[in-house]
Amino acid sequence: MRWRGRRQSSNVEDRRGQGGMPGGMGRAGRGIPLPIGRGAGGGGLSGIIILVVIFFALRACGIDPLQMLEGGSSNPQVTENGAGSRPGDEEAQFVSVVLAETEDVWNGIFQAEGQTYREPALVLFSDQVRSACGFASSASGPFYCPGDSKLYIDLTFFRELSQRFGASGDFAQAYVVAHEVGHHVQNLIGVLPRFNQMRQSMSQVEANQMSIRVELQADCFAGIWAHYTAQKGLLEEGDIEEALNAAHQIGDDTLQKRTQGYVVPDSFNHGTSEQRATWFTNGLRNGRLSDCDTFNNPV
Repeated sequence: MRWRGRRQSSNVEDRRGQGGMPGGMGRAGRGIPLPIGRGAGGGGLSGIIILVVIFFALRACGIDPLQMLEGGSSNPQVTENGAGSRPGDEEAQFVSVVLAETEDVWNGIFQAEGQTYREPALVLFSDQVRSACGFASSASGPFYCPGDSKLYIDLTFFRELSQRFGASGDFAQAYVVAHEVGHHVQNLIGVLPRFNQMRQSMSQVEANQMSIRVELQADCFAGIWAHYTAQKGLLEEGDIEEALNAAHQIGDDTLQKRTQGYVVPDSFNHGTSEQRATWFTNGLRNGRLSDCDTFNNPV
């Protein structure tokens, strides 16, 4: 992708190095993560002891942990030019440019419909973070929180995407960002609020089936972004193949085969590799929202 020298979004919050304090799930609903599952972290008594030690260590340094919990010293710092203000921070600069490109595309689409696009923020974090949807670690993968309309990503995920999942290339990374922005679009048009309400009365299998349709639509919206990015002449040879490969590598069936050797279709909640690639292609083909109706068409 030809991204160097292009506008970087000002809607980037760089919280790397700040850590995060555990908290409960907010009223706003669950975040929408990519299905990568790196394994559960530790907990129990040892976790409590660690928190106590951290509490008194911070107090000894003159930092009030209670103020941090209330959003004091842990408030995100929004840089004037986004995360790219760090010299040599190439991955942060890249995602800031990708976010800016999604802003241009979705602002244009919403304006054509007589609507206003409310741009999301993208939060860069390391290890763990607190959002309006609750506390999350890097093991959650990139996710979107509808409660605060923010995307969250630990940039080390991109290395895992390449090394563990075999999805390398900058446009594979761009696809991930565009997919999470797709969830933001769903939040604005009412898809996520309806889903969060409906799944409260659904069985787990039913909720998984509905979740697949939500995720595939976000893939289709990512394809719409790729369509207009291609029209700008920003794509390079092999970019679309990188995105399609990424969609394939994080399909539920492929992930389950890789991690456990067999698949359990009733547990799918993001879609198969074929479904994810197909719906990304649907959005890419014509760049039309009407091509992304995963709820009234077979998936």
